[in-house]
Amino acid sequence: MTELLEVTDLRLSYGKLHALRGANLQARAGEVIGIVGESGCGKSTLASALIGLPAEGAALSGSIKIAGQEMVAASAASRRALRGDRVAMIFQDPMTAFNPVLTLGDQLIDFQHRSHLSRKEKRAKARDMLASVGLPDPDLALKRYMHELSGGMRQRASIAAALLVSPDLLIADEPTTALDVTMEAQIIHLFRQLRAHHHGAIVIVTHHLGVVGELCDRVYVMYAGEVVEEGTVDEIYHSPRHPYTAALIACDPMHLEVTDQRLPTIPGRLPDLTNPPRGCAFASRCVKAAAICAEPPPRKRLSPTQAALCHRIAE
Repeated sequence: MTELLEVTDLRLSYGKLHALRGANLQARAGEVIGIVGESGCGKSTLASALIGLPAEGAALSGSIKIAGQEMVAASAASRRALRGDRVAMIFQDPMTAFNPVLTLGDQLIDFQHRSHLSRKEKRAKARDMLASVGLPDPDLALKRYMHELSGGMRQRASIAAALLVSPDLLIADEPTTALDVTMEAQIIHLFRQLRAHHHGAIVIVTHHLGVVGELCDRVYVMYAGEVVEEGTVDEIYHSPRHPYTAALIACDPMHLEVTDQRLPTIPGRLPDLTNPPRGCAFASRCVKAAAICAEPPPRKRLSPTQAALCHRIAE
C-alpha cells in the first residue's frame, strides 16, 4: 500500500502552551486509522494541522506530507491548493461548518469552484452525492438552510461536502458526537460503506472506542500531545502495552465484565502543557510509574505494527 499521509515530529504551540509534542503517524491508501484519547490530549488540534488549518497564532514545526507534498513548510496558497484536491475534513460540528445564511445547495456548488462543470452540472453532482450518503429527499435538502436540517442530516451533508472533491485523504473529527444512538449507528454504517468505495486514506478522530473497533484498521493513542502507542485494532484492544492505553480500555463500558453502579475512571488529570513534564507525561497517573519515568521515555517497537512510548511496557 502507498503512504498517503506521513507525519513526522509534529509540534504545535500557542505561546507557552505545547499542544502537540512530536506526534508521528502514517496512513496508507485504502486504510482507515483511528486517533483516540481523552479530551484535551491533542486529537482535534492534530486534525486541524493535517488540513493546514491550525488556530491563529499557532507555531507549527515538523513535517506533514500528503501524497508526497509537504504541508507545514508550504505557502498559504499551496496549502489552499492541497485542501479539497488532496485532503478534506468532516468537522466536529456540522452546524458551524456551513454558512447559516446560504442554502445547502448554494454551498455545495461553491465547494466545487475548481471544477469546470456548469452550475447546473455542479448542482446535479451535489444532489447525487447527498443521495449517496442517504440524505432523504436530496432535491428538497439542497433548498434548505442548515437550521432546517436535523443533526443527522447535517452530518450526512457534511460528509457529502467532503466527498464532493474526491480527496486522497479524508479526515473525520468526532463524526458521531452529539448524535443519538440510532443516528450514530447509521453514520457508522455509512462510513463502513464509504471505506469500501473510497480509495484514499481515512483518518477518524474520536474518543469513542466503539467507533474505532467498528471502522479502523490501525489506531494511534494520544496523550498530552504525544502519540503514546500505535498498533492494529486487535493489538490495541486485546494487547495494549502502554499503561495509558490499558487504562482507556479498562474505562470502556463495553469491556466491563461486572455490572457496577460506578464506572471506572483514570485518576488524576492531564499535565499542564504550558510546563510539560520532562519525563513521561502519564507518570503522575500511572500505577506502574517508577523513578526512571522522570526521564524522557523511549519509543519501543513491539512488533512490525505496534510501538509504545514507555520505560515500563505493560505486560
